[in-house]
Amino acid sequence: MELNNEDDGRATPRTVLGRRLRRLREAADLSQRALADKVGYPHTYLSRVERGEQLPSQALAQVLDDQFDAQGLFVELLTMAQDTLIANYSREFVSKEGDSIRIQVFTSSVVPGLLQTEEYTRELFRFGLPNEPSNEREARVATRMSRQRIFDQAAPPYYWAIMDEAALKRPMGSKGAMREQLERLLQAAESPRITLQILPFEQGLYAMMGGSLTLLTLKDGATVALVESFDSGDSVDSPQRVVELVQRFDTVRSHALPEHESLDLIRSYLKGQADES
Repeated sequence: MELNNEDDGRATPRTVLGRRLRRLREAADLSQRALADKVGYPHTYLSRVERGEQLPSQALAQVLDDQFDAQGLFVELLTMAQDTLIANYSREFVSKEGDSIRIQVFTSSVVPGLLQTEEYTRELFRFGLPNEPSNEREARVATRMSRQRIFDQAAPPYYWAIMDEAALKRPMGSKGAMREQLERLLQAAESPRITLQILPFEQGLYAMMGGSLTLLTLKDGATVALVESFDSGDSVDSPQRVVELVQRFDTVRSHALPEHESLDLIRSYLKGQADES
């Protein structure tokens, strides 16, 4: 019964979450304002969540679980709702990130998603999905930020990112936003489990221009791959095809700057941003 959408016949984790919140609130004889006072969030925020117009933050979902003794219901529904905001072609692949022991990624024009700042991600979605309502874009931003918690694990996966120099040079949002992004890259590189390399312009053409590649090494030793363009992608688990993609990644890596030179290049772009302020 919970999955019957009362409005348009289509249920989603977002609408189920909102309806369950409303039912639990009403069963507790609480107005939205009274619940807002108890959980410490604006009643307008809670109202949007109830109507399915906005997803709760991870923190709010946890607070609601505690408030109603919901045994993790709201956190679980939030996770399900966030999963629906990931492109269909990559949803299953992304779900394996948490089971990976190594992540290798190459991007040809943008900073890899797991290293993006919130504002950088917001700008990408603003230009990439111009017709999407702002609240939907914000939900996508929150979903990408939540994926970055993979680095907070007790034993996070090793992460090796190679990006085209274009990702550093192309302005993204305000100068302040780009500075923050460059600082985030340098901060990430301080982790002994994270390696960053830049493929410089001087290398000219290369085999993966215009796309991106992510390789996940799973706990069982298997490797799976995701190849993406600007609006499509393919998840690959065929051993022969994966070997070919690993070879492409290794070829690009052989042409990238060593890590210390890559970090120096990032610092030079960061200094350039500061000098233009």
